[in-house]
Amino acid sequence: MMERPRPRDIVLLVDDSPETLGMLTEALEQAGLTVIVARDGETALGLVDRIEPDLVLLDGVMPGLDGFETCRRLKRDPRFSVTPVIFMTGLSESENVVRGLTAGGVDYVTKPVDCEALIARIAVHAANARIISEARMALDESGRAVIALDGDGGLQWASPRAVSVLRGVTEACGAIAGASLAGWIARTAGRSVSDLRPHRIETPDGGGADFVYLARTAKGAHLVRIEPVRREPRGERLSARLGLTPREGEVLAWLAEGKSNRDIASILSLSPRTVTKHLEQIYAKLGVENRTAAVALALRCLDA
Repeated sequence: MMERPRPRDIVLLVDDSPETLGMLTEALEQAGLTVIVARDGETALGLVDRIEPDLVLLDGVMPGLDGFETCRRLKRDPRFSVTPVIFMTGLSESENVVRGLTAGGVDYVTKPVDCEALIARIAVHAANARIISEARMALDESGRAVIALDGDGGLQWASPRAVSVLRGVTEACGAIAGASLAGWIARTAGRSVSDLRPHRIETPDGGGADFVYLARTAKGAHLVRIEPVRREPRGERLSARLGLTPREGEVLAWLAEGKSNRDIASILSLSPRTVTKHLEQIYAKLGVENRTAAVALALRCLDA
């Protein structure tokens, strides 16, 4: 069975110089690479919303959003955590080299660019990125949602499955989720992995995720497995445990939240009269006389 040829690597080339863009595009395409170009950082960030490059060649000094900030913003997206970024610039001072690497770059070439040497570097970095990406994909295919956090709780990388779980937690909890993770990571200092209990972040809808500590890497990253928490809705729980209909369970759940009959009617698209009838049925089934007693029983059931 013949092996199918691997798709051409896509290189995002970002430079404000038309001469550099033309020269490098020709050389890279002759080397068998697909090239997409951008003249500034904002355009580049817009392109990656539609096309995921295998490698980025980035001019460090550009008008508007410079290459260093462009790289930092790119690396905030977990999709590009392992995408190699090679900086190109005429700035060869060591502080600029360090600036590019700390922004998230993996390599640095000075202008005028030696195309042959650059293509060799691209091949090495793209191959290394594929190995890492495939390893993470294997984690995802095995059903493992794994992330790596730095010492401050910041996200270094995430497997594809972990990205979707994290997105749900952070969208529901906002910055609170990041602060919660950072605090948990800080508390792991000096403790053995076996002593660390899972850290749970709950979302307002009753879901969330458990973060299970796996290991510290040689470079100090914290490997964490994410296990989604899926809780049955409060109304369903009350219905199942108290022998109520699904609608009665919903009404009682909102009653336990402190909502008035009119509020519940609006939330559930019912008339206030219908809510009152449901409450009468609920009181009868629970053997209670009023809403205060019904709420007390509901809260005891939900906390059990």
